[in-house]
Amino acid sequence: MDVDPIFRALADPTRRRLLDRLREQNGQSLGQLCDRLDMTRQSATKHLDILVRAHLVTVVRRGRERLHYLDPTPIHDIERRWISEFDAPRLRALAAIRSTAEGAVMIPDYVYVTYIESTPERVWEALTDADLTAAYWGHANVSDWQPGSTWEHRRTDGSGAADVTGTVLEAVPPTRLVITFEDSPGQAARREPSVVTFEVEPYHEIVRLTVTHEKLPDSEMHAGISHGWPAVLANLKSLLETGSVLARPPWEVPTP
Repeated sequence: MDVDPIFRALADPTRRRLLDRLREQNGQSLGQLCDRLDMTRQSATKHLDILVRAHLVTVVRRGRERLHYLDPTPIHDIERRWISEFDAPRLRALAAIRSTAEGAVMIPDYVYVTYIESTPERVWEALTDADLTAAYWGHANVSDWQPGSTWEHRRTDGSGAADVTGTVLEAVPPTRLVITFEDSPGQAARREPSVVTFEVEPYHEIVRLTVTHEKLPDSEMHAGISHGWPAVLANLKSLLETGSVLARPPWEVPTP
């Protein structure tokens, strides 16, 4: 991993302030960031471009707006590189103590972008077809995919059990799908569901797929989906580009 662009991006106090503003409120437009930092659009754009090239910020288009999201992945990779497995438990314990002392911690939204050699229609089918989702996800996503309808993430072991359920909030084939994501449907103390948005955009001759997972209840779920979404989408990409899923499901490979 080339860490030089990351450290150069973080070395500037203005860029660190931009990241702090996104940590406080993720998914801001350029205008919102400029208002909060009393900065010209030209100056903010230059700093954001550096953060995007360092993969510390991801840009997602929503209609005519370009929304900016903090991407903690590079910093997490640096942590894994230089913090040993023996130090990690102690540091997590210290962080938990500090977080408790400072009050509730805001859980950031999770954003993942991948590029697939396919068509928007084919990607949409892969997201909504029960047989295709069963092939690359290990669960069948079952619904009529109409706004207001329910959807279920059903096991493929014949039990018909659903490990995740939710409601379809928006469905605009083949470009946009928004669903609630309730990962504790059978528990008595059910928490507020999170929200997942799939944006499917033509990108030259390929497709850009952006997955945004919002309203996460805690850091444990954020950590889980940070490992889960890349694995699922890698399998989806392989299926659409080669006709076959990966030889071993990525979620079964131990994290290094």
